[in-house]
Amino acid sequence: MKEGPQKTKVIFLVTKSNWGGAQKYVYELATELPKDQFDVAVALGGEGVLVDKLRETNIRTIPISSLLRDVNPLKDFTSFISLYKLFKKERPDVVHLNSAKVSSLGALAGRLAFVPKIIFTAHGWAFNEDRSPLSRFIIKIISWITILLSHKTIAVSDAVKNDTKNWPFVNAKIVVIKNGIKEPTFLARDVARAELVRRTGHRIPNDAFVIGTIAELHKNKGLEYSIEAVAKLAVEHPSLYYFIVGGGEEKERLNTLVENYRLQGRVFLLGFVKDAAYFLPAFDCFVLPSVTEALGLVLLEAGLAGLPVIATTVGGIPEIIEHEKTGLLVPPRDAQILSESILKMSGSSALSATLGRTLRTKVLTEFSLKRTLLETLGLYTEK
Repeated sequence: MKEGPQKTKVIFLVTKSNWGGAQKYVYELATELPKDQFDVAVALGGEGVLVDKLRETNIRTIPISSLLRDVNPLKDFTSFISLYKLFKKERPDVVHLNSAKVSSLGALAGRLAFVPKIIFTAHGWAFNEDRSPLSRFIIKIISWITILLSHKTIAVSDAVKNDTKNWPFVNAKIVVIKNGIKEPTFLARDVARAELVRRTGHRIPNDAFVIGTIAELHKNKGLEYSIEAVAKLAVEHPSLYYFIVGGGEEKERLNTLVENYRLQGRVFLLGFVKDAAYFLPAFDCFVLPSVTEALGLVLLEAGLAGLPVIATTVGGIPEIIEHEKTGLLVPPRDAQILSESILKMSGSSALSATLGRTLRTKVLTEFSLKRTLLETLGLYTEK
């Protein structure tokens, strides 16, 4: 019997199996690649939401048990050996690297295993985080080497690429392909709000103005500043409530902050919520107070939900949110201006509706998953 065309084998790599921006990106690409043309697998560390979702769609997962986010020389060496053996065994046509940790290891292992095409997606740079100067310098060097070892690097925003503009020998290797998404299956507003309110264990008045954030509880997200902003408004604006959806390492510290500001019953840390984007219609306004952000996939989701957005002027966020056109922009780490913007949004339903409508139009026009997929496929097949 005559065999059909050989499928292109693609292995995606990502460090963690939670449900952050890099994981959503991997999931969307892995599940949308044409099954008659591509043999897809995802190698990753840990057991989490990403693994569950991939298995539900019959995408093969390959666990790398030694993969950790934090630096651990012994575990990192073990991961490198595991990746090298994986590539030699699987003989992929394309290895697509995601997240800094696994990308540096995977790029070197891929080169040594003679993988024909190594693609690295830079979802942001860890040297933009709050770290020591020495740590930032070391991370820059590792990031530069990762780009050198990869055949092509995808920057998810112009800002991500601009961070490398002065690096030697890599400019031609980097292409901007902005994230795109499919429209989530949003819940009806009353259903979404009722469910989130139920999770708080409190009663919320019907006329409440509900601010929402969906984010990993990480220092990069600047959530202490949005909590402080709400604290500045809480006494004079009793109908204001704030829901933070997501889990992470900062939960205990943020809960303490809520207690210190006496915001119990006004600010709620709901923890991880499966398919959190479905609940976006529960909010009257979406806030992303990040101190560093490559693009902000959640802003695209909020835009498709038609929500007015307040976000910071960091990284690629201004490529989505144009001040007073598709949302309101505020400086990072500035709770006072953030509180003023929340007050402005809550005081004008006309402004909120206009900003939400124009943002939705922009997301639909400029950030489609189809465009992202086609441009990425172009890199896979590029000679």
